[in-house]
Amino acid sequence: MTITHAPVMVPQVLELLKPESGKRYLDGTLGGGGHAEQILERSSPDGQVLGLDLDGDAIAAARQRLARFGDRLVTRWASFVKAREILEEMRWGKVNGILLDLGLSSHQMDSPERGFGFQIDARLDMRMDRRQTLDAYQVVNTFPVADLERLFRDYGEERLGRPIAMTIAAERKKTPIVTTKQLADIVAATVRRKKTNADRRKERIHPATRVFQALRIAVNRELENLDSFLGNAYELLLTPGRMVVISFHSLEDRAVKQAFWKWSRSCLCPPRIPLCRCGWSRKVSILTPKPLLPSPDEVRINPRARSAKLRAVEGI
Repeated sequence: MTITHAPVMVPQVLELLKPESGKRYLDGTLGGGGHAEQILERSSPDGQVLGLDLDGDAIAAARQRLARFGDRLVTRWASFVKAREILEEMRWGKVNGILLDLGLSSHQMDSPERGFGFQIDARLDMRMDRRQTLDAYQVVNTFPVADLERLFRDYGEERLGRPIAMTIAAERKKTPIVTTKQLADIVAATVRRKKTNADRRKERIHPATRVFQALRIAVNRELENLDSFLGNAYELLLTPGRMVVISFHSLEDRAVKQAFWKWSRSCLCPPRIPLCRCGWSRKVSILTPKPLLPSPDEVRINPRARSAKLRAVEGI
């Protein structure tokens, strides 16, 4: 299987990770292997990469694409949440660099059978890991209105979450909502009823975009997994190892920013406490005080890079 996907912000990733021969790297979101390929090239002749991904198709494609690197690439069909136990199992323990690219791959978006988008009509699915049972069809057709409203509001930042959820509940009583086009049409019709013509003219995205984003996040537990990983991921870094995270929407970027800020603090006690009692110590130094953005040239060539934000830290 061949997966075509343009990795984002490759020069910035390489500049910050600084891959070198003899060192080990974790690519927690292997995808089609674009970033891993560059890391392996730069760390020749004997740098190694552990590539993790929830998508079995991505793992297969990356193995094929990167076969020339032999055992310098190790892959596992697993979430980056499992990174610690996999590194321990491999007896690596810690690594010199970690990369997370939290974006959806072009292959996932463009594959009709995956049901991630509404540009191509397909069954509602959205599972990155097709071994799991929960999919978007189940969420849309079985979740209570209150839960759908919460998902659309919290994960999609959709102001019309309640009327959209209520319309979905009414429609699914008549017939199950099976396809991406069915759902997108229901959401678009609800938005048209609730927004003025002026509001609709200001919209630069399809009315269903936020709802689909929210469903994808919910189905794949994306924010829960990211929060779990960021709890103590600094412990996976050798000193002075580096971590680079590329996010694609505000909820992800906020989680990364807050975690990096916490790791860079020398004390977590409230300001009113004169002496430190928390026992916390500084774990990292922040390499990107503000997130790096893709260049205009990259966005022109690869429009899906336009919302990318890159943050990086170095272990101390």
